[in-house]
Formats: sequence, C-alpha cells, structure tokens
Amino acid sequence: MASPTCVFVALLMLAVGQQCLAVHPLLVFLIDGFRYDYMDNLDSLPGFKELVSRGVKVDYMTPDFPSLSYPNYYSLMTGRHCEVHQMTGNYMWDESSGKEFLIGTNPDSRLPLWWNGSEPLWVTLQNLGKKVFMYYWPGCEAEILGVRPTFCEEYVYNPSMQNLTDSIENALNLLRSGDADMAAVYYEKIDVEGHHFGPDSHQTKTAVQELDLAMQTLNNKIKEKNMVNQINIVLFSDHGMTKIDWMERVVELDKYINMSDVVKMMDKGPVVSLWVKGEKIQEVHIALSKIPNMHVYAREEIPERFHYKGGKFVAPLTLVAEPGWFIAQNRAQLPYWKNDSSAQPLAWQNGWHGYDNEFLDMGGFFMAAGPDFKQNLRAAPIRAVDVYNVLCRTLGVEPLPNNGSWSRVRNLLNGSGGPHTSATQWTCWMALLGTLLALWQ
Repeated sequence: MASPTCVFVALLMLAVGQQCLAVHPLLVFLIDGFRYDYMDNLDSLPGFKELVSRGVKVDYMTPDFPSLSYPNYYSLMTGRHCEVHQMTGNYMWDESSGKEFLIGTNPDSRLPLWWNGSEPLWVTLQNLGKKVFMYYWPGCEAEILGVRPTFCEEYVYNPSMQNLTDSIENALNLLRSGDADMAAVYYEKIDVEGHHFGPDSHQTKTAVQELDLAMQTLNNKIKEKNMVNQINIVLFSDHGMTKIDWMERVVELDKYINMSDVVKMMDKGPVVSLWVKGEKIQEVHIALSKIPNMHVYAREEIPERFHYKGGKFVAPLTLVAEPGWFIAQNRAQLPYWKNDSSAQPLAWQNGWHGYDNEFLDMGGFFMAAGPDFKQNLRAAPIRAVDVYNVLCRTLGVEPLPNNGSWSRVRNLLNGSGGPHTSATQWTCWMALLGTLLALWQ
C-alpha cells in the first residue's frame, strides 16, 4: 500500500498539473490609428490607466512598412513582414488576373489570393479545434487557407461606440463560459478622426476620451464577472498618424510624367505603386527621381529594411513621400471627405499615415493585462511583428515560423520560458518542482 506521503504527492501533482495545463482566454483589441502618444496623459484616461497599472505598456510599437492598415493587420496576426505574408498595401493589383484589392468591402478583396500568403493566428486556432469570435475585424469575413473563424461580425466602416460596447459584453460572456478561446474586436474611430482633423485636434482627443469610457466599462465588467485573474487583455494599434498640409505639400505626378505611360496606379498618399509601359519605364523612373520630397524605387532598389520588395504584388516602381507630403496624379485626385457639421460640404483631410515606418509619428501602441503579464511595467519599444509571439504564448499555441523577436517581448510576461510555452504554465510547473524538492528534502 502506498504511503500517505506518496498519495499526497500524487494528488498534489494531479491538481497542480491540471492547473498548469489551463490556458486563459484572450481578448484582443485592434484600435486603428491610435498613435503611441495618445495616452501620454494617463491621469485623464482612467480606463487605460487602470489597465496599465495591472499590466504592461511599451513606449511605442514600430509598424511594418508601409505603415498602412491592411499590411499591419496581417503583420500583427502572423508575425511576418509584408513581403512574406504578401499583404503589401491597402490597394493592390494582381497583374496576372487583373484583380484589385481595395480597402473596405470590395468583393474581390475577399479572394484567397490576397490572404493565403500566410496563416493568421485565428486560422491556426480554428485548425487546433479552438473557437474564435471576431467583431468588425477586417479579414475575418474572408476564407483563408480554407478556414473561417467560428463567428465573424463583418467589417463596416467606422463601427460605433455602441458596436464596441456590445462586442465587449458579448466577447466577455463567451470567454467566461468557455464558448470562445479568443475574441478579437476592431475599432476605427480614432483613425477616422485623425485623418479628418489631424492627430493633435480636439476631435481626435475627444475620440480617445470616448474610447477610454469603453475601457472603463471593460474594467468594470471584468470585475463584475470575476474575470480579473482569469482573462488576458491585449490592445494594440496598426500605426500612428501625422499632420499633413495639402495646400503646401502635394507632389502632382502629371507635372513630371505623361500619365498615359502608366498602365496602372494604385493608391495615393505616402506610398504609390506604378506599373509602366515596358519601353517607358526607364524614362519615367528618371523623371520621377528628379522630384523633391519623394523617393522613387525600382523593385530591386527598395531598401532591405522595409522588408517589402519581395512581395508578390509590389509594383515595378514604388514612390515613397517624405513625411508630411502627399503623392497624387494631381490636385483633382486628392481625397476629400464630406463635413456634415460645416458650411463647407467638402473638407481637407488633415492627417495621414503610410510613411517610412521608422518615422516616429507612425508608431502605434501596445499594452496588455492579465494573469500572464507583469504588472505596472513600462517597457522598451517593440515591433508589429513581435506581437504574434506574445499572443501565441498566452494561448499556449506553437507559433509558426515568423519574423518577430522573442527577446523584445519576453520581459512583458510572467515566467522566463520561450515563446512556445504559456507563461502561466512555466511559472506553475516551476512552483510544482519547488514543492516536490521541498518534500524530498
């Protein structure tokens, strides 16, 4: 018959082992266009302040190039650079098929050819038999590598605050009940106000204050549902924002080249893609290279640090504006927006992003709280491709090969294991080992 000590140790190992195998559910927020410094004054943002006090926040997060939305949506959820996952712009053209990817709800943008370049985290989770619920997250409506999330509330332009708070309530209930392993929520208003009025405008500051009210609601509901130590919360943005002045800083391409030589032009703004008639490409390249406040790169000339030129949909010529400058065919092509609250029916946009990703104004934010994360920690900058390993670690999922750096994010989490082991699991097993050693002695 086993001794009482052996029985006790066996029961202890069984109980603690079950606890060690537990993985906490994850709630992810993608806050579009939230620049790294929008929450510098945490005293005026009590919702964010509470999350920071019981979690971690980095100084800033460098996006992938180009510092646009869709490329970084995918870098964040795959851990791969744009030239690897192939999502290289908000507007892309597949020369072989003639298909276009257009930001928003264009039906052709759902085609697998844009999305199958890499496997995002939600597809990995679904393949492992886990359940993912996604709210307004761009891309959740697409079938990627033959897989869709358990639930997708399809993207709509600028989801409302009510959409956001309803999503928070639904997500928390599903995560608490075990009906979801991960929930992901997208919110766009910060980006919209930053574009319309500029990053330093009172409208953008008001939008941040409104978002903080939603974070206060989140904090309160987590407490009400007794989930403070049971759920991990991760929030990040895709890029920042900078002020632009179109009256002074517009590069009008038709002043320098004959636009009839251009077969296809995709996007306008900080990064423009040009496909040019074969016999004209050198002539156009030379003419564009003389334009001030803009760089023109043949595909092979694109700087390696952009991790961009290997992308399948990268054009023969890529134009990159200096910060604050805007590239368009001419001023008639500048994007205006309808200002319903003004006597002026059309208004200038006053903020933009997409510039060199090392330009600090392009920096986004990252913060997290929950049982897998350290508390009240301010950490050094990270990069968008680093986030994927953090998400995998909290979910206990083996990360796929990626371009992220574990060394930049390991200090954000409890425990000292690698990206392949849940932080809580590592701490738990080490505690069990310490107990066994004490009993042995």
